[in-house]
Amino acid sequence: MRVIRSDSTAAVPVETEGASRVKIQELITAAQGAPTFAMRLFEVEPGGHTPLHEHSWEHEVFIVAGEGEVRGEQAAAFGTGDAVFVPPGEKHQFVNTGPGVLKFICCIPIEQPCCK
Repeated sequence: MRVIRSDSTAAVPVETEGASRVKIQELITAAQGAPTFAMRLFEVEPGGHTPLHEHSWEHEVFIVAGEGEVRGEQAAAFGTGDAVFVPPGEKHQFVNTGPGVLKFICCIPIEQPCCK
């Protein structure tokens, strides 16, 4: 087991086309010895959003702070303490609809290049 301090890595801007005002911080990846899943912390400024995209793997997301919507073919509102499941192959985008920074933890399979 290991405890990994969240301040051991920096949050960097997401440069994926279609992203706006988003940073990602890689908390646990293969670099820390994780063989299966990566855990990332996203910060989305007010009015910002992740790119609208889809891929062959699922997302498990936990909303740490803030409020927003997950959008795709439909939209669903979420807030602090909610969990969001995005199935494989479903278009999705996380949008900050609130006045403060939206923070969420997202877990994906380790070798997937989503949102960098």
